Amino acid sequence: MHKLLSGALRVDRLSIEIAGLPTALDGTTIVQLSDLHFDGLRLSDQMLGAAIAASNQVNPDLVVLTGDYVTDDPSPIEELALRLQQLKSRLGIYAVLGNHDIYPNGSKEKVSSALTQAGIRVLWNQIAYPFGQGLPIVGLADLWSREFNPAIALSQLDPSVPRIVLSHNPDSAAKLQTWRVDLQLSGHTHGGQIVIPGLGPVPTWYQTVRRSVPKRLRGWIPYMREEHHKVVLHWEWAQGFHYVGDNGLYVNRGLGTYLPGRLFCPPEVTVITLVTQSNSPTIASPRLTASSRLQPKRISRLAI
Repeated sequence: MHKLLSGALRVDRLSIEIAGLPTALDGTTIVQLSDLHFDGLRLSDQMLGAAIAASNQVNPDLVVLTGDYVTDDPSPIEELALRLQQLKSRLGIYAVLGNHDIYPNGSKEKVSSALTQAGIRVLWNQIAYPFGQGLPIVGLADLWSREFNPAIALSQLDPSVPRIVLSHNPDSAAKLQTWRVDLQLSGHTHGGQIVIPGLGPVPTWYQTVRRSVPKRLRGWIPYMREEHHKVVLHWEWAQGFHYVGDNGLYVNRGLGTYLPGRLFCPPEVTVITLVTQSNSPTIASPRLTASSRLQPKRISRLAI
């Protein structure tokens, strides 16, 4: 059932050029996992095991987790945290929380505690320096929480210093344009889950179609119900790399799967290689230089 709903796991590789990246960090690898929704329904044990194995095979310098570890009940986080201890990383594992991790009341503390006890550092409007002072990692509170306040962390950083921002909801990229963000890593959208070849994720264009569908029928059609409209405002950022102003944004398609399932939108483990940007001003946005698929085979270079 899980395989039918989600399809096979895909490992996507990309290289990001970052202006001012210390030479010693050229070639640094980061693995991103997102939106696990570990509740016995939306993520199979096989998919979780495959994602952990794929990450470990890379032997990354850092692993980052970008939220929604559980769904409506935080109880499964204890078991998930034990499973996530199997992840291997030279410099550790860093995480931010998603909207499903902070509701209902008490979820935030329970999820944060379980992850912390598993050796995963949870960032909530905080800065960490796993790579040293030359490349801070900023983890933000979830956009939908009352505590979302990027200024708490970002205002502490010198604009000449490159940084990576972890923020569950990609809509936060619109609010982050005030600051330098060399690379924002997000999830939340599940990539749109249903992608139409040539047209892209269904939610990116469903609003126009929705107006032509009678209201009495919308509740029976995937993505036509009102709650789907509220998931995210910028569905054009549903997956992949985007520029938001001068800032770079990458949105992971996630591992968990909601009904009606995924179509041409496989669950994702992202492998990011950081590259020093040559002959560039000190302050500049990152550039996606390549994208490749590890499974089932390498795909051609994509220059943007």
